[in-house]
Amino acid sequence: MTEETLQLGRQVALPASPEAAVLESVPNPHSDTFYVARFTCPEFTSLCPVTGQPDFAHLVIDYVPHRRLVESKSLKLFLAAYRNHGAFHEDCTIDIAKRLVGLVAPHYLRIAGYWAPRGGIPIDVFWQTGTLPAGVWLPEPGVSPYRMRG
Repeated sequence: MTEETLQLGRQVALPASPEAAVLESVPNPHSDTFYVARFTCPEFTSLCPVTGQPDFAHLVIDYVPHRRLVESKSLKLFLAAYRNHGAFHEDCTIDIAKRLVGLVAPHYLRIAGYWAPRGGIPIDVFWQTGTLPAGVWLPEPGVSPYRMRG
């Protein structure tokens, strides 16, 4: 796989920004089968664009791959690049989803962003694209909306 990727199997510095991050994909060896792949990022961090203070989220990304899979190391680096990036919760969550859709053109993708409260009010962001193929089991995101709030 490392012949197809720039980052897998190599030491790579943390990207300076999400825009500078290189998201990579690899061939899906089961492109003839509908299934769900899930990425969970329980310690996602970005910065409030107004105050510069850190914002924390638990992200759950589910997708039904088509011809390409998201390469997980590049995804980890991409998500980590948000640590010094100022953006609102909605912008971060939707940007991540759209970058992934643009990368692998899945049959279906859903993202759930459970954000810790800012100013006492949590802002959770949910987005999906495509239609879940018939017969595919898609579990609930599995995150209590109060997990980071108690």
